[in-house]
Amino acid sequence: MATGTPDSQARFGQSVKGLLTEKVNTCGTDVIALTKQVLKGSRSSELLGQAARNMVLQEDAILHSEDSLRKMAIITTHLQYQQEAIQKKYPFTWTSLPPHRPDDGNAFCNHKRK
Repeated sequence: MATGTPDSQARFGQSVKGLLTEKVNTCGTDVIALTKQVLKGSRSSELLGQAARNMVLQEDAILHSEDSLRKMAIITTHLQYQQEAIQKKYPFTWTSLPPHRPDDGNAFCNHKRK
């Protein structure tokens, strides 16, 4: 070991102590940053799982809506066929009916109520 004056040894000790404290602080900061990054990664995995679950729910809703629209199209087609059949059987137009007068209570009845 090198011998030196007690003053130089004290300065060397203080210098080493300062460098060691600085390294410990740096390591502590690095550990905190690493912990935050791990937690963020864990949270992002959790969010990704939640997004996947939401997407599955939305996909079910979209499929249900698509099925409902298909059924509505079938119903619309059937109603159109029924309308055509009624129009062929009764070939008058709806505009030939007497106009509706709210005061008499019934647009299809020509007599006044007493």
